[in-house]
Amino acid sequence: MDTSSVANNPTDPYAALNTKNAASTTSAAAGAADTQDRFLKLLVAQMQNQDPMNPMDNAQVTTQLAQIQTVTGIDTLNTSIGTLGSQFTQMQALQGVSLMGHDVSTQGNQLNMIDDKGEGGYQLSSASSATQLDVLNAAGAVVYTEQLGPQGTGMQTFNVPADQLPADTSGLTFKITATSPKQTITATTYAHDRVVAVNTNGTTLSLQLQTMGNVPYASVTAVD
Repeated sequence: MDTSSVANNPTDPYAALNTKNAASTTSAAAGAADTQDRFLKLLVAQMQNQDPMNPMDNAQVTTQLAQIQTVTGIDTLNTSIGTLGSQFTQMQALQGVSLMGHDVSTQGNQLNMIDDKGEGGYQLSSASSATQLDVLNAAGAVVYTEQLGPQGTGMQTFNVPADQLPADTSGLTFKITATSPKQTITATTYAHDRVVAVNTNGTTLSLQLQTMGNVPYASVTAVD
């Protein structure tokens, strides 16, 4: 299916997918029947032209019949798996539509403006005694610094008012530096952005975010 947005009318793509699934099933069934018909014709021809002094025994016929049943069964199984995959995509799309207007988190360090605030998140590998947030501009220069204090290991979020940031907020990123006297701490950063549309392309589902554009549905780690 061509890429399509389901932001305004989420039901149409699902009807199209259902039609496609039905067509695929019908086509696969016809293909399996055609394969079986050709095999039986070849088997009959083989039996008609066999050596009368050395005819096929029952075991040979049974084996060949079992082979065609196996091939037909595999074709049917492949069709069923394909249909289940399409249905799973539809379920994901329905879930994706429910995210419309919500803020989501994906791994990254882009500072996005949401409701006049620069928002982001992070997760530490262990608890910290001190944590520092640095916001950098597109050139890599620090334009804002804030001491966040001791932090735990769970998902943490922060926001910076727009009046504390440069007038041009495009290309802003952030860095988290966490320290502890006992161990080295690794900080994993997460970008926050708002879902404005849901896009499907075949069996692939993606979310259209307000600032970051298309991201895979599977890359979303948290929903606000």
